[in-house]
Amino acid sequence: MKHYKIAVLAGDGIGPEITKEALKVLKVIEERNDVTFELMPASFGACAYFETGNAFPQATIDICDQADAILKGPIGLSHEEAKKIPIDQQPERGALLPMRRRYNTYANFRPVFLPKSLAHFSPLKPEIIGEGIDLIIVRELVGGLYFGEKEMGINDKGLRYVRETLEYDEEQIRRIMHEAFKLASKRRKLLHNIHKSNVLKSSVLWNEVMEEVAVEYPDVQVVNFLVDAAATALCLKPTQFDVMVMENMFGDILSDQGGGILGSLGLMPSACIGPDKAYYEPSHGSAPDIAGKNIANPYSMIGSVAMMLENSFDMMAEAKNVWEAMQGVFADGYSTADLSKPGSGVTMIGTEQFGDKVVEKLREMPKA
Repeated sequence: MKHYKIAVLAGDGIGPEITKEALKVLKVIEERNDVTFELMPASFGACAYFETGNAFPQATIDICDQADAILKGPIGLSHEEAKKIPIDQQPERGALLPMRRRYNTYANFRPVFLPKSLAHFSPLKPEIIGEGIDLIIVRELVGGLYFGEKEMGINDKGLRYVRETLEYDEEQIRRIMHEAFKLASKRRKLLHNIHKSNVLKSSVLWNEVMEEVAVEYPDVQVVNFLVDAAATALCLKPTQFDVMVMENMFGDILSDQGGGILGSLGLMPSACIGPDKAYYEPSHGSAPDIAGKNIANPYSMIGSVAMMLENSFDMMAEAKNVWEAMQGVFADGYSTADLSKPGSGVTMIGTEQFGDKVVEKLREMPKA
């Protein structure tokens, strides 16, 4: 029997609620397969800061170091609540970026998937969605502006200033390009390279390295897109895209736009993969305004479990079953209040009920 250790970082806001539903799914996977999951809960984010004075405390680091994979809920607070935490300990700076740096999780995969049957979730017209949206954003996750040197102070004119450095080297670019090309080779053999080389020299280097790597993947067609044009194209014709690769900040922005064209970031899980360890998380925030109300849809958290099953535990068939189970619940006419409005023709259920229905669907599926 295979045994895996999973660090469970429930996070802030709605994190504990949706994490609970994801763990129900892992329990069913255990029942259906010759596998056990040792769940190791740990505090992470704002909750960890208020408990320990550190958003990524040593006890949590120790648990994550031992884990075969990390399942992470959303973190963060409202703008006003975040002011109660020192800037460098606020969840993104004090927990998330240090975790990415520690485990070198340089490759972020964010699927933007909406089958035709669920087109009613999207604000886009049906003729734009066509037969459905199915693309993956591949984002470089440990370089660029977010990880560059940062400085704040008063300049010689007496004015407050800030300086932040955008830095990439060719190896950082090359390794994310290989990930994107390998993924494109397995899909439609189409890769959109997103950049801003008409302004940024970082994008000039990015494109040079991309062209060097492309020689190794002659079966993949490369289409170059300026990032601002790509943002427009995602709204006007998202079906033209399959795999999109981009640097850190571009990926942060465009993947959130991906959630917008689906109708909610609540429909976007993600995988953050490094050479030795990976963590899996929803792409959305902690939604403190709806925390504790049993209305947050756990789709993105359960989808992150599906990505973990596939990428960390080599359980592709069960990962596919989890996706189909979730989509089956939607197809049966159920939704949660954060995704659908009253009068939209669906039956509203709560967070827990959605998780229960996914589990019910999963139990009915043939075992791998």
